[in-house]
Amino acid sequence: MPSPPIEDADAAARGEQPLGPANDDPATLVKRYRKAKERRAVWESHWQECYDYALPLRDGILGQGTPGEKKADRLFDGTAPDAVDQLAASLLSELTPPWAQWFGLTASDHLPQDERERAAPALERFGAVVQSHFDRSNFAVEMHQCYLDVVTGGTASLLFEEAPPGEASAFRFTAVPLGQVVLEEGPQGRPDVTFRRSEVTWAALRSRFPAALPPEELVKAAAEDPDLRLGVIEAVTPLEHGYSYAAVLEFDADCDGTVLASGRFEMSPFINFRWLKAPGEVYGRSPVMKALPDIKTANKVVELVLKNATIAVTGIWQADDDGVLNPANIKLVPGTIIPKAVGSAGLQPLSAPGRFDTSQLVLDDLRGRIRHALMADRLAQVDTPKMTATEVLERSAQMARLLGATYGRLQSELLTPLVMRAVHILRRRGELPDLVVDGHTVDLQYRSPLAQNQAQRDARNVLTWLGSLNQLGPAATEAIDLVACARWLGRTFNVPAEIMRPEHPQPAATETEHATP
Repeated sequence: MPSPPIEDADAAARGEQPLGPANDDPATLVKRYRKAKERRAVWESHWQECYDYALPLRDGILGQGTPGEKKADRLFDGTAPDAVDQLAASLLSELTPPWAQWFGLTASDHLPQDERERAAPALERFGAVVQSHFDRSNFAVEMHQCYLDVVTGGTASLLFEEAPPGEASAFRFTAVPLGQVVLEEGPQGRPDVTFRRSEVTWAALRSRFPAALPPEELVKAAAEDPDLRLGVIEAVTPLEHGYSYAAVLEFDADCDGTVLASGRFEMSPFINFRWLKAPGEVYGRSPVMKALPDIKTANKVVELVLKNATIAVTGIWQADDDGVLNPANIKLVPGTIIPKAVGSAGLQPLSAPGRFDTSQLVLDDLRGRIRHALMADRLAQVDTPKMTATEVLERSAQMARLLGATYGRLQSELLTPLVMRAVHILRRRGELPDLVVDGHTVDLQYRSPLAQNQAQRDARNVLTWLGSLNQLGPAATEAIDLVACARWLGRTFNVPAEIMRPEHPQPAATETEHATP
């Protein structure tokens, strides 16, 4: 039997059989993948246009790209690519900022107060362990690529694998190109069913699946052609508990396939998330799709402006065919002497029928709408170097309002599965205890800048209330529990638990004297 993934090694040693598509016939899995890819075909032309005009340098969208090839020949206006870069960078810094604690583990409110206080320092330490593995991995690089995909194509897929023992981090990430991913909705309405078809060399295939038994004709073909590239289809589908995994070799288009590996995951290694979901659609829609008419129009206007500028510089000329002047030998460069017959008009410029002065007005309007649709005018860096505290708060509130719905979807489809799988991997490796982040004992807390906007508004309201009570006099401030208020502000601002004094300290032991009669 092919070797299962590392997460299913213990189950295989006990003789347990994996569930789901791992027990299916490989021909059934390949057939299911091809049908899902046919349903995806309606999106491919739309994706290609979005990437051509907004992210032309992204490789492997619908085909295998060639490194170093020219990909921006059709692009004349750089407003959309610049706005896409700014929006992706803003998402990275606001949702998952590199080298910053953008999440934390806290004790649930269902636990008694004394248990929460005892567990708080340990959970802070566990969260720091998980964050250190993120920081030492390639998470920031691959996550930025996924943000570029979700802004441009509306859908992105992040492959979260466990790194081999001995590496600096236990995590390894891969931003899967949109052209390799085929999705289906799972039982809960999320894109949990994932198919990925990638092409690998024979050496990479043997390195990734060392225990697989490929067909003999494939071994002979690889011996004759060392650069032979082979198609591998990976399928991850949800079960009642966990996810099943199967990898099938697609050696020939008519071949039924050969199972390379099969097994089971507690959390899906493919994290698929979307910018905007339309009813009845599996794949997401992006802000670039909304702004695509303006992007294409602005690109065409700039192209026409450049052509008109070429005509304005070189001009259009006419000449009499008098047998002396040969228009084919004329070069319009400084210092050129053009011969002409005596009495003839020679070479004369042809006046243009009209001018294109309105192009700049149209172009400014189009570029403004593109930047507004891609939030470049809201989330970009300000021109003034100094901002007041009120401006900072208003800017944060506006950002939360613009990205509120999108952040809720990204939190459900990206952030929560990302942290849950990280905790699962470290728990199996023994770096974390057997804790369950289920909201009843241990809860997940988001500490990214965008997630803290609401907390900052709540804290500002409380501080305003406290200031109003101070103006009313000492009688009004008696209703304030200052210790409870300080603890609430500490939790709101994510103050570390080790610097907060316990709420119920143990009373000191005292001796009691009894008088003798």
